[in-house]
Amino acid sequence: MKHSLLLIFFSFSMLLGKGQEWKVSLGDPVPSFTVLDKQGKSLSIDSLRGKVVLINFFATWCPPCRQELPRLQNEVWERWGHRKDFAVMVLAREEGWDKLDPFIKNAGYTFPIFPDPKREVFSLFAESQIPRNVLLDKEGKIIYQSIGYTPEEFTA
Repeated sequence: MKHSLLLIFFSFSMLLGKGQEWKVSLGDPVPSFTVLDKQGKSLSIDSLRGKVVLINFFATWCPPCRQELPRLQNEVWERWGHRKDFAVMVLAREEGWDKLDPFIKNAGYTFPIFPDPKREVFSLFAESQIPRNVLLDKEGKIIYQSIGYTPEEFTA
């Protein structure tokens, strides 16, 4: 039996689309989580209340993530990172310091990056699809979410 290319593409795109949904919604409070920095010091998302927080999920091997992170560095972190009422948490899904250290050094990133080697934090937000961005207001409520990289997201 012969299948049309359109039918095959539709079926494949439906499979790829699975898991793109969010486990959290706009207006929800951010799920509580804690990450560890390079020195093993813990940072809780709850400790950032009173700040606008951008959470970014990425992986070093992900081509759209590699396009997005330089924009995050140049157009978000360098512009707003000095503010006391703003924080960035970039989380590397399924990666540890063994991959992050050379990646950070080669790219020259200065924003805070944390490993999420077992997807413990990522799984609070979604099952699959990176990059993802989540923006929190000062009360810790989700006010923006995005999946994938688009240049327009960083264009003022």
